[in-house]
Amino acid sequence: MFVLGIESSCDDTAAAVVGEGPRVLSSVVASQVDTHRAYGGVVPELASRRHIEAVSFVVHEALERAGLRLAEIAAVAATRGPGLVGSLLVGFSFAKGFALARGLPLVGVNHLEAHVHALFLEGAPPAYPFVVLLASGGHTALYLVTSPYGMELLGQTRDDAAGEAFDKVAKMLGLGYPGGPVIERLARSGDPRRHPFPRPALEGAGFDFSFSGIKTAVVRRIARELPAAEEAVADLAASFQEAVVEVLVEKLLRAAEATHCPRVAVVGGVAANGRLRERLAAEAEARGVEAFLPPPRWCGDNAAMVAAAGLYLARAGRFCGPEADVFTRNG
Repeated sequence: MFVLGIESSCDDTAAAVVGEGPRVLSSVVASQVDTHRAYGGVVPELASRRHIEAVSFVVHEALERAGLRLAEIAAVAATRGPGLVGSLLVGFSFAKGFALARGLPLVGVNHLEAHVHALFLEGAPPAYPFVVLLASGGHTALYLVTSPYGMELLGQTRDDAAGEAFDKVAKMLGLGYPGGPVIERLARSGDPRRHPFPRPALEGAGFDFSFSGIKTAVVRRIARELPAAEEAVADLAASFQEAVVEVLVEKLLRAAEATHCPRVAVVGGVAANGRLRERLAAEAEARGVEAFLPPPRWCGDNAAMVAAAGLYLARAGRFCGPEADVFTRNG
């Protein structure tokens, strides 16, 4: 079975073809970073317009790179949500039309569940059950994953998502957009102990997150010190990154302990952060827990993970009718 996947939940227009395994035959992503950089973040209206311009091209390119005939595609899988409503409508509507015109079944995929399926695209995947941290620009949450379709929410952010906090701090420091990669780069030459930013989410016994306190502390530190030298900015970046990473890793491992689960994973755009990957590997090994992370190329939004999730849903006969619609929030 070969599945065509389409992803357009935020600012990346993507298409991919995935076969049994899952095995990725092609993956094409049209990024909008250059479009939104001038605004310091994603502008929903512009994102929708760019999706309209790109969706037909990326689908054609994905099919061509896969080297398959249209007759060999068994189903179309597309992200239904959560995400930006305009962006979702472009991709899902295109998928509906594509499937209808060719007499193919349509699978609606939850974007958050698709990120979990990125763990199965390459390398050795975790066995069920496992606890996963989904950390991205729009979401930060912990789930107990019991099957390809079973995810139990354990905790989530009460304010900013982790990736959103990276973007906002980068903007405060005048580092541009997106913030995650530039903060990680600067942090390599900074002192992560220079500024003892708070870890408020670690004080409670639950599994929810909160990054507003760390972000406020960074604002106050910037106002007090007004750093001009790159060294001062690097120290701020390193200290901020360390605070966020410590909270993410500790909460994940606490959730694994509470659920008696010996396996953990991290998915989503923030999973590409080198310091997070490094610290999780060390902490998990010290506690006798197996840790799994997808390669960085599968951490961000992509259609291969959507197609992989769609493959499981198609096998189970979980198809959408023409009345199916998108949704902006999970649950």
